[in-house]
Amino acid sequence: MDYLIDLLKILLPAGIVLYGMYLVVVSFLSKEREKMLVELKTQNTKTVLPIRLQAAERLCLLLERISPNNLVRRSNPASMTANELHALLLHEVREEFNHNFSQQVYFSEQTWEGVKNAVESVITLLNQSRQSLDNEASGMDLAKSIFAKSLEQKNDAVSYALKLVKSEIQLFF
Repeated sequence: MDYLIDLLKILLPAGIVLYGMYLVVVSFLSKEREKMLVELKTQNTKTVLPIRLQAAERLCLLLERISPNNLVRRSNPASMTANELHALLLHEVREEFNHNFSQQVYFSEQTWEGVKNAVESVITLLNQSRQSLDNEASGMDLAKSIFAKSLEQKNDAVSYALKLVKSEIQLFF
């Protein structure tokens, strides 16, 4: 019995010391892991943030370029028929969107949906403006119709999408 008590006197403190060392090592390793994760996030932010800012700039430029007023101003409606101008404007909107399609990687689903809705809204506006005219209409007639329908819209999808992009980028500053 004395032998068992003597053995416990040795093993119990040794077990407590061993358990204490285990806790110290686990704590040290978890702090080192957290430190490495913070360092990795910092490096990631240094790399990804400029790319996200560039993507936001491209989306803002896309949205500005496809706004109906800017689309019509960049074309020369006086020298075209309504059909030619309509085809040109649709082509420009689709090309702009296709050119910036990869930017969706850097934004939330909600923001990207806002951008897609803006593009679809502009295409719908162009189609409605064209349908409201007869086949002999000039490019100027179509331009006037686009401006009028643009002014009639209560919910401007392009402005809303711009707000979404800007608000998402402002989260980083």
